[in-house]
Amino acid sequence: MAPALPALLCLGEMGGAGGALLWRDPPSQPAPSGDPRNLTLQCRSDVGYARFTLSKEGGQDLPQRPARRLQADFPLGPVGTVHGGRYRCYGGHGLSSEWSAPSEPLELLVAGRLGDSPSLSVQPGPSVAPGETVTLLCQSRDRTDTFLLSKEGAAHRPLRLRSQDQDGQYQAEFSLSPVTSAHGGTYRCYRSLSTDPYLLSQPSEPLALVVSDYTVQNLTRMGLAASVLLLLGVLLCQARHDRRGARDAARS
Repeated sequence: MAPALPALLCLGEMGGAGGALLWRDPPSQPAPSGDPRNLTLQCRSDVGYARFTLSKEGGQDLPQRPARRLQADFPLGPVGTVHGGRYRCYGGHGLSSEWSAPSEPLELLVAGRLGDSPSLSVQPGPSVAPGETVTLLCQSRDRTDTFLLSKEGAAHRPLRLRSQDQDGQYQAEFSLSPVTSAHGGTYRCYRSLSTDPYLLSQPSEPLALVVSDYTVQNLTRMGLAASVLLLLGVLLCQARHDRRGARDAARS
């Protein structure tokens, strides 16, 4: 049996949107098309609903499923282009025809459907100090309407920017300013078309951004240098003391 590729939708109170949350695992990474793992969407709520239903924007609702331990799984099978889209789930009590307010939407992005991947570069460079301004540049010669920038392990959705045509080169500049240690990590860029924004290209090559506090590093180096000099001074004094003792012993 193929392993599961889970996603989680959490519901709020019946009839109200307060407290509705959305989780996806992994939260920010598009699902690769053709992934042999079975994609499963999971609805969950602490309210204690008896059943759940899952709705895809512009598509058909999936059959209702009974709640088990406050949740219900909706297996969709291996990842394919048909799975790209925006999903919401609803909870219901007993035989009531009333459904809860929807969960926050889950956007399922499917990567690998647009051929060539874009390139990703960084200015002024992959290693910067806190407080600097960093620009991540996504580029492609293939027609592109939107670029998406994804950070590995991030809890937020990928950043999106409309592409700009620069002499036949499509590009978008993602500015991070001022950078902090939280911006450090591995980034990838995707491209998409407006005709189907949930189907993406293959990712760019990963780009590792390192945010280093050079002041701390320099102080550390200075501290190490001072320790070495102090040790050399102690050894020099000890050597002089030993030579003086040897001369005094020879005279006596």
